[in-house]
Amino acid sequence: MSSAELAKGGRQNVFGYVMRLIARIPFLVVGGRLYGAEDLGRFAYATMTVEFAAAIALVGLKRGLALALARQRQPENHVMADAMLLILAASTAIAAVFLLFPALLFPSGLRFEGERFLALLVILIAVLDLLLAGLAFHKRIEIQVMSRSLVEPWVISLAAIGLYFTPLQPAGLLLAYVLALVAASVVAWIPAFRQFGLPQGWRPSLARMTAMARENLPVAGADVIDWSSRRIDLFILGRFASAEIVGVYYVAQQIASLAGRLRTSFDPILAPLLSRALASGAKAEAAGHLAQVGFWVITIQLCVVLMIGVAAEGAMGLFGPEFAVGGLVLLLLLLAELASSQASIAESALIYSRPRLNLGISLLAIAVEIAVAVWLAPLWGGAGAAMGLLAAMLVMAILKQILIVHALESPVPMWRVSILLCALPAFLYGYATRALPEAWHMVATGFGLPALYFFLVWKFAFTPADKLLLARDRKENPA
Repeated sequence: MSSAELAKGGRQNVFGYVMRLIARIPFLVVGGRLYGAEDLGRFAYATMTVEFAAAIALVGLKRGLALALARQRQPENHVMADAMLLILAASTAIAAVFLLFPALLFPSGLRFEGERFLALLVILIAVLDLLLAGLAFHKRIEIQVMSRSLVEPWVISLAAIGLYFTPLQPAGLLLAYVLALVAASVVAWIPAFRQFGLPQGWRPSLARMTAMARENLPVAGADVIDWSSRRIDLFILGRFASAEIVGVYYVAQQIASLAGRLRTSFDPILAPLLSRALASGAKAEAAGHLAQVGFWVITIQLCVVLMIGVAAEGAMGLFGPEFAVGGLVLLLLLLAELASSQASIAESALIYSRPRLNLGISLLAIAVEIAVAVWLAPLWGGAGAAMGLLAAMLVMAILKQILIVHALESPVPMWRVSILLCALPAFLYGYATRALPEAWHMVATGFGLPALYFFLVWKFAFTPADKLLLARDRKENPA
């Protein structure tokens, strides 16, 4: 049954990933073309800080909640209530610090007093992620797709356009971000309430909350470090470069992260399956889940890297002439996201089976990133910061792959030679199109390259089990 569940959940998340890919691009175009690199850089720093704070406030429950629910030590809505109270306490404390010290969000100072209340989004984001994690445990993946992949990106894009033509234009990007998160939260709250209901008979317990926080501490550390590894480069660059350069880097980072979000979109279906398999001691089954999802993610992500990487300068130029200089940065960040996929998928099981060693590897990787970025960012600007991220992701990918094989006592093959053989003709085709005028080059890589790549993959690389990802439900064999 789990193979069919994995394929169905993966299919829903691939759909959500494509929708997010389509919807996020307009926001970046609007931000770059209408608001400019400086405003975009300011927005990037503030929202990065808020999202980092929310990741801390979640205390690992975005992934750890699945294991807490699977143990069935108390009713599900009691577990949800304990988790909700815990993250409300943590997120409120962090938000209070930002309210008192808004320079943590806006180092250049507030443009108007209302900007300090962006701090309250720490609470909103943490609660939203908790609700989606709870729904994912019951395979309600469509709610995450609707909330995060449809409602949030489209609301932020449309709101940013509308607010630009109003007196609120100086705060347009930030207000659009607020509206998008509120809309995404509404989408999640209704099904979450229907799924779990009110926690009848529940009473707050400091002991239970403390135990939950302690159990999830290794997961929380891994989540925060994983999140930090993808943001610390921007933070370091901000210490050495102007807001305009940070804005260019942010656009490149957002485009590259669209490839990385494909991996994270599989977490809602993968976490419950892994937690159940590992709880029952089925290590080989867990290894099979990881290998299958890893292959799917790398297959699709490799196409995105080829498609965008071959046309990196042109892709950056879409957001404004001043962004075209970020082509090399975009290419390096795409390679970093590809390298990180293997590590992140392995980590999905390591947080349950080898939490402390997993945390140690993550700490080592972020130390490598900081060292390389601090060394190279003053010399090469955005390219130096991107090199720091790439170095960290390579270290993490190699070490976590070795560790997961030992932890599960089974091979976890995510890469296959067949995929590389399919990628080679697609790359040569894309590189050859660079001889065309820029507009035709963009069209040829945007449509022709993925068509060629996936034709080859379907014919020569996908097995019948792989093709379940794109099969209709009625054709799936539940056995």
